[in-house]
Amino acid sequence: MISKVFPKIHAEGYKFIVIFGLVTLVLYFISSLLGLIGLVLTIWCYYFFRDPERKSINKEEYLVSPADGEIIKVEEVNGPKELGLENKKMTKISVFMNVFDCHVNRSPCSGSISEINYVAGKFINASMDKASEDNERCYYKIKNSFGEDVIVVQIAGLIARRIVTECSKDDVIQQGSRIGMIRFGSRADIYFENYKPLVKLEQRSLAGETLLAKR
Repeated sequence: MISKVFPKIHAEGYKFIVIFGLVTLVLYFISSLLGLIGLVLTIWCYYFFRDPERKSINKEEYLVSPADGEIIKVEEVNGPKELGLENKKMTKISVFMNVFDCHVNRSPCSGSISEINYVAGKFINASMDKASEDNERCYYKIKNSFGEDVIVVQIAGLIARRIVTECSKDDVIQQGSRIGMIRFGSRADIYFENYKPLVKLEQRSLAGETLLAKR
């Protein structure tokens, strides 16, 4: 119960919570109303950076969601050209994270990270189609136990201004492991082959737990 009211905070959040708290004190001395608004925003900042524990199914025939949020795309597309996969047909699922969702991203499968590719870009609304190609983003190519590539893409959004990576090339990770986070509203895409989607549009997902696809 205590962990739900006061959840664990991601390391990226502490400095922002301190900044929000100090600004709230200044606002309080100016106006009690402004101080109250600052307090609400500080509480929101605390919960934005929450980093709850998650339990994955730990079965390689499934892919789990890389992010909390709303499923906004389930489609067949060409793979990301940034990874040399533009001539390969893959299934793509997109998860949109609003400013109230947990923003810690997790691996959809166990495997080895064969490539991480950061691409600088714009900061348009992450729910728009062109965000996958225009926005700041980071690609993770994960080689699963079947020898196939599963791609996770962190995409910065309209407000997001930093993608945080918590793993490195050649790391061996478990399904549901933390791979990074995006600050303040964003999106995560996942590309894969030989799995059948289990989710539908507008469905909500939890990173590391919601089953996205099955072989």
